[in-house]
Amino acid sequence: MTLPVVSAAAQVLAHVPGLVRHGSKPERVIAAQPEIASRLAGALRSFEDALAYSPNQAFLGSIHPRALGERPWFERPIETVSRFGPGGEIMPEEEFLGLLTALDSSEIVTLDSSFGERAAEMLARHPLAKRLDLDLIEKASSGADQGLPLYLDDERVGAAHAGHDVDESLSAPILLENLCAKATATLALLHLLEDNDVEPDSIDYVIGCGEEAIGDRYQRGGGNLAKAVAESAGLTNASGADVKNFCAAGMPALAMAASLVASGVFRRVAVVAGGSVPKLGMKFQGALKHGIPVLEDVLGGTAALVEADDGESPRIRLDGVGRHRVGDGGSMPKIMEALAIEPLVRLGLSVNDVDDFATELHNPEVTEPQGSGNVPERNYRTIAALAARAGHITKDDVDEFVARRGMPGFAPTQGHIASALCYLPHAVRRLKSEEATRVMLLAKGSLFLGRMSQQSDGMSVLLEAQQR
Repeated sequence: MTLPVVSAAAQVLAHVPGLVRHGSKPERVIAAQPEIASRLAGALRSFEDALAYSPNQAFLGSIHPRALGERPWFERPIETVSRFGPGGEIMPEEEFLGLLTALDSSEIVTLDSSFGERAAEMLARHPLAKRLDLDLIEKASSGADQGLPLYLDDERVGAAHAGHDVDESLSAPILLENLCAKATATLALLHLLEDNDVEPDSIDYVIGCGEEAIGDRYQRGGGNLAKAVAESAGLTNASGADVKNFCAAGMPALAMAASLVASGVFRRVAVVAGGSVPKLGMKFQGALKHGIPVLEDVLGGTAALVEADDGESPRIRLDGVGRHRVGDGGSMPKIMEALAIEPLVRLGLSVNDVDDFATELHNPEVTEPQGSGNVPERNYRTIAALAARAGHITKDDVDEFVARRGMPGFAPTQGHIASALCYLPHAVRRLKSEEATRVMLLAKGSLFLGRMSQQSDGMSVLLEAQQR
């Protein structure tokens, strides 16, 4: 059997304060209380503030999450920062709106002609410009007076258009969501190719694990953004398909990619995910209540390359995949026992043999003001308590475990990316450099949101450094 490895990972953010009003929660609240719109607009950040925000820099890989320091982070901006991190970037909104049109194969977005020209000029200076069809921006610059409005600050600069006059699945808001997911996933994949000197035609298959539901009224969630991303990134030799599992989809996608490589079906498989427009501003009311900036103003994108053993990249331990079975129950301890403890015991390991546990790494500065608490800290304390019960550590070691093997949450509240995928670039770098020996990625999914089951789900993947 061919041993699968994760050879590269990339991650991007798009700063999109103008799209926050199109998030599911802001849109619904503003419709009921129009006066909220001006308060929300006044709490949005500039690109410079988003760039200097330390959790965003941790997302880009410029700093490790354990180096975030004391909170509140939004009051402690990093003084010297770059929009480009070790494996990605944070893109300003002007460029991102241009990117949408450069990747728009169905004329979903149109831009004001003067703005379109400006966006094209900005993108032409981008390191990835050679991989983009900038001529599409000019073709899309035909006006902004019709359709779902797109804003830059207070200026209307574009619009999104429906693909059908009555089909809700092809309405302008849904198509905008899907196009934004495609654009952020493509941007991450292009960075992976460029920054790691990967030949696009060497990738055989792409697995998408985002939260979008592409389809029409006959197949509302038919999917396959993966192949659309492959096309946009120039992967002419690749096919693809999507994996859906709410927030947990990233881990099954990695396990499936590794299995395809291990079985010899494909040699190189990319796993990609784009950002979720509906989750922009999801907890904005908590921010307004406490007088802090609306931090849910970014879309995430991620890409990873799984391939046959290259002798240096971290291996995916397919014999150590953890899964939440139907009979495991829905309590948090039961889920974490199935995902974190049982796989290690099966391999004859303990929690002390894992350097980093990456769980649901939601940024607590977003979740706490709205009353959702500190999600990663809660998860780490649960894992530590289970480890103590299993005899891996003592009860007195719980705090040390959380500090040493856990980390603060730093990801935007886009569940599929926050659920461990956001740590993958850090994991690859640490395992390749021998700063770490093993990293466990854990994801949970809330299946009950679909009203088809009261079950949760989850999966964990163990990465291991090569022995040298």
